[in-house]
Amino acid sequence: MSTILKNPIIYSDVPDVDVIRVGNAYYMVSTTMHVFPGCPVMKSTDLAHWEIVSYIFDILEEDERCTLADGIGIYGSGQWATALREHNGKFYAFFSCNNTRQFYIYETEDIEKGPWSRKNIPQLLHDPGVLFDDGKVFVICNCGDIRIVELNSDLTGFKEGGIDQPLFSTPKENIGLRCEGCHAYKLNGSYYLLYIEWPTDGHARRRVVCYRSKELLGPYERKIVFDDDMGYLNKGIAQGGLFDTPDGDWYVMLFQDRDAVGRCPFILPVTWEDGWPMIGFDGKAKEFFEVPMEEHRGAPIVTDDDFDYEENNLALQWQWNHNPDNANWSVTKKKGYLRLTTGHLTNCVVAARNTLTQRTMGPKTTAYTVLETSGMKDGDYAGMVALQSNFGTVGVKKEGDKSFITMTVKDGMGGEKEEAKIAIDTDKVYFKIFFDFENSKDEAEFYYSLDGGTYEKIGITLKMLYTLDHFMGYRIGLYNYATKTTGGYADFDYLKIEY
Repeated sequence: MSTILKNPIIYSDVPDVDVIRVGNAYYMVSTTMHVFPGCPVMKSTDLAHWEIVSYIFDILEEDERCTLADGIGIYGSGQWATALREHNGKFYAFFSCNNTRQFYIYETEDIEKGPWSRKNIPQLLHDPGVLFDDGKVFVICNCGDIRIVELNSDLTGFKEGGIDQPLFSTPKENIGLRCEGCHAYKLNGSYYLLYIEWPTDGHARRRVVCYRSKELLGPYERKIVFDDDMGYLNKGIAQGGLFDTPDGDWYVMLFQDRDAVGRCPFILPVTWEDGWPMIGFDGKAKEFFEVPMEEHRGAPIVTDDDFDYEENNLALQWQWNHNPDNANWSVTKKKGYLRLTTGHLTNCVVAARNTLTQRTMGPKTTAYTVLETSGMKDGDYAGMVALQSNFGTVGVKKEGDKSFITMTVKDGMGGEKEEAKIAIDTDKVYFKIFFDFENSKDEAEFYYSLDGGTYEKIGITLKMLYTLDHFMGYRIGLYNYATKTTGGYADFDYLKIEY
């Protein structure tokens, strides 16, 4: 009984991972920032196949930034780097939110079904590592100059008179990114803190550093426990958490920057050497290796949808770009279709509400949809988008009583630049986008069809760029937005995905 693991475990944007084991099941959370519902809980029993079983929250806040009412949004902000923990039969998720400048603590007794209750602390605790230790709760946070704070027993704030102090400072010389992304553990009486660090000398790539001490407040020893890129463009595999198996084996879940597709998770074995958690196979990563677990394939995290629902409750692969306007979308008004109705005016897809998204997958993904346009109004744009800051769209534009297929890209001034425009006299158009991430090629091509059989390329080939203003891998999105008057609607019959 065994399963073959292939790295990346998920060739998609699943960054800032943390993993815990509950019995024979493993649960993982990840950063999802500005898309909602947020902070997916993913489950596996074989470490090779992960499926989304729930989300920790539907929305964080209902303000004008989270709703895109300000036209700018919270791109690259929102929920970051969650610490997932189980303690005394309860599950906890701790994270900071860059736009609200608050620290959030979610709690539940059922990690798969919830519900999750929430508490807020009005302070930013960057990249938290969390320790439940002898009846106390500590958060270890910050970048480079590491800090430790003690929470009160009900997790509503800092403990009065509790620990709140610097813990240690990490090296500065020849370091571009000092230690951050803390994952904290107490194992066999010692404290272990795992970090990512990015030196400017040597291999000059991200690596994993461990600090350990017999005492919570130190002094701490330091050791580089992993430094490898698995042969991929000197992009180090780093940042993540330790976990064990019921049989006592140890692994770590890390991630690697794979450019436009995003930050992709890797699993590697851990060997304890002189009390240090040394990662990999003699310090190296492998694309394939075997684990003694029975294979179990769950639902993929990127997958098709025919929009055949009995109620407005979308499948778990979907997330909205920013908070949705629930009055203006439906999968029940027209059976077997996603209907997106315009509810506000904008001039660009990245400022459009109710863009429904899911991840892309490497090394190549092709996404297909069909759009029915009879409900669109003058000035409406609807279609499919390769969504990141440097986006590309293919869709239909309404001008008066005329319809045009368009391909657009970012114009550099907060709007869209039209690269192609073709007049049509039909209310039904098929679209596809081909994403090529192989060997960091990072190109997307856009196509249309009037019969669903023969596709024609339109516009330019988009050079996809992973930019930090969005801080997210490219997503497939279905959109409809208005530039003149609201109330128009677009109907999408399906999304089909090949990879």
